[in-house]
Amino acid sequence: MHAIEIRRTGGPEVQTYGEKPDPEPGEGQILVELAAAGVNFIDLYRREGRYPLPLPAVPGEEGSGVVLATGPGVSRFAPGDRVAWTTVLGSYASRVVVPEDKAIAVPDTIDLRTAGGVLVQGMTAHYLVNDSYPARAGDTVLVHAAAGGVGLLLTQLLKRRGVRVIGTVSTAEKEKLAREHGADEIIRSTGTGELAAEVRRRTGGEGVHAVYDGIGAATFDASLDALRTRGTLVLFGGASGAVPPVDVMRLLWGGSLTLTRPYLEHFRATTEEFEWRAGEVFAGIADGTLRVTIGGTYPLAEAHRAHADLAARRTTGKLLLVP
Repeated sequence: MHAIEIRRTGGPEVQTYGEKPDPEPGEGQILVELAAAGVNFIDLYRREGRYPLPLPAVPGEEGSGVVLATGPGVSRFAPGDRVAWTTVLGSYASRVVVPEDKAIAVPDTIDLRTAGGVLVQGMTAHYLVNDSYPARAGDTVLVHAAAGGVGLLLTQLLKRRGVRVIGTVSTAEKEKLAREHGADEIIRSTGTGELAAEVRRRTGGEGVHAVYDGIGAATFDASLDALRTRGTLVLFGGASGAVPPVDVMRLLWGGSLTLTRPYLEHFRATTEEFEWRAGEVFAGIADGTLRVTIGGTYPLAEAHRAHADLAARRTTGKLLLVP
């Protein structure tokens, strides 16, 4: 098989493409021929060394494909089944060994490439709107990076609930895309003070009920300052870098604010929860109420280019790697 390998942490260039021995599935595992691997910010964090990665390693944690073989004890899948998975390190490879409990069947109505790029961001958007801050009709919220993979899906789920969405983007092209997916208002990326002031101007001075922030260091202060009394900041990523330690008294003086830092793995902790969240994402795609935007498809050998484009904010929607 062919795979990307990392032997040291660093920039996109530390990812090398080459041949590796074909893997064999073990107890409770399935072997899958890759259709597409999703590119996520966590892949960048691991490559950079921000998140632990045992080296050498094959990166990537999300993908889809067709089952080639099953190991002992597997009961839910058989060769020929179409599957997708999340949180499986080693997904940047033409053949991937996947624990049975990390995989889910892909309905025939869903294209495999779409399935390979929607689970992480789709289920993230699902838990953000259902659990981290359960948005209600009439709420006004701020969604950072509204034209990104999570941002586009999150905006759609929020609008289905009757929520007013203010999104931030960096370009006219991204503004157009965010509006097409339901964003009510757009603010072009700006400095901390200016952004918070603009949010308050558009909310009659009150601020928003919640901010969904996957950017981190560059937006954290603005996100807190944009909240109304008893508002909630959901910090679900750090695309611009990690947020420094926070003085919790800022939450008091900001108006009894709530700050939460969720992680997908804690919101798909059981097979039942995984199937529920993924099932709702797949159902939305199938009935047309949830549009998935594939912003770029790269050959597996060019994983370095996908990482560079994502880090430089040159992309919209979801990025995929294909064999």
